[in-house]
Amino acid sequence: GAHLAHGEKTSAVFQSWFVGECHYLNGTERVRLVTKYSYNRVQDVHFDSDVGRYVGDTPLGEYQAKYWNSQPDEPERTQAEVDTVCRHNYGVGRSLTVERRVQPELSVFPMQSSSLPQTNRLVCSVTGFYPAEIKVKWYKNGQEETERVVSTDVIQNGDWTYQVLVMLETVPQRGDTYMCQVEHASLQHPLTQHWELQSDAGRSKMLTGVGGFVLGL
Repeated sequence: GAHLAHGEKTSAVFQSWFVGECHYLNGTERVRLVTKYSYNRVQDVHFDSDVGRYVGDTPLGEYQAKYWNSQPDEPERTQAEVDTVCRHNYGVGRSLTVERRVQPELSVFPMQSSSLPQTNRLVCSVTGFYPAEIKVKWYKNGQEETERVVSTDVIQNGDWTYQVLVMLETVPQRGDTYMCQVEHASLQHPLTQHWELQSDAGRSKMLTGVGGFVLGL
């Protein structure tokens, strides 16, 4: 037989990989099952419940698909997993995923801008919510502010909750009223937090309290 070239090594690692995917539309109104079979990182054959049979993706996969499709009840058995696997698993896991709701916690505080020393930022900190989709709005004297609003990305906390910071660049004047409003799937009504400029002594204490907070944008 053939001999290896000098210094050439054979690999003793061979990888066979299977992935099953359940795709849901409007809950379980429409469910699609896709199973994929790979060998050494190359997908050879897959099954798509919308097609109803195995399909080869490589010459080896075409041979395998032809064999599986010829077996009595094999395509039908896999097709049935739309109900026995996908719909079943959706019912088991939806309370921990699709239906999971965690209400956000909301706080508002001022911060001086490093780039614009004469401009303050009012920071609306929204933390601990799930799912990730959320709307945060700023209001000044009852009117929504949109031009001077800057937001971070929604950040994962690592415990199935999220956080976001939404800043309003403004120079608060005495008598101005500000409100941060949050809309989220976990809330029956929007969550709000009001803020007004404090007296000089009160404002000094407040700024001192947040002096150690560092925000990178």
